[in-house]
Amino acid sequence: MIDRPDLAAMISPLSRALIDAELPVLREHGLSMWAYMVLLALEARPLRTQAALAESIGADKTRIISVLDDLQRRGLIERTPDPADRRARLLSLTDEGRRVRDSAQTGIQAKEERLLSRLPPEDRQGFLNALRTLAALPPDQITNP
Repeated sequence: MIDRPDLAAMISPLSRALIDAELPVLREHGLSMWAYMVLLALEARPLRTQAALAESIGADKTRIISVLDDLQRRGLIERTPDPADRRARLLSLTDEGRRVRDSAQTGIQAKEERLLSRLPPEDRQGFLNALRTLAALPPDQITNP
């Protein structure tokens, strides 16, 4: 038996608390958590289909439509027909979308810095490195190691 709590038992309460800390920052920027996730995901790959975007952020593609409609109405994203498949829409951030995303992310990361400052510098860097490595794993490598 390993002498530590399960990873999910440690991460889940931390994740909920981090989300609770982010919500006021997102509200200040007029963003829902889903909208923020869309803005973050579009920066990784500026042009994506709506279905690919929904899959990448773990959202149902029908549920994400209203989020995309709102972001487009506000001028934060653009949706253009895919020349290769007119039924699909390519998504991209606008300059305003980048500005809003960057401002929200700065506010969120400022709160995170206060939390991370509780760790000694060497533990902090190790924690961030380990988190990046684990977060980059494809889901099937986590569920079926």
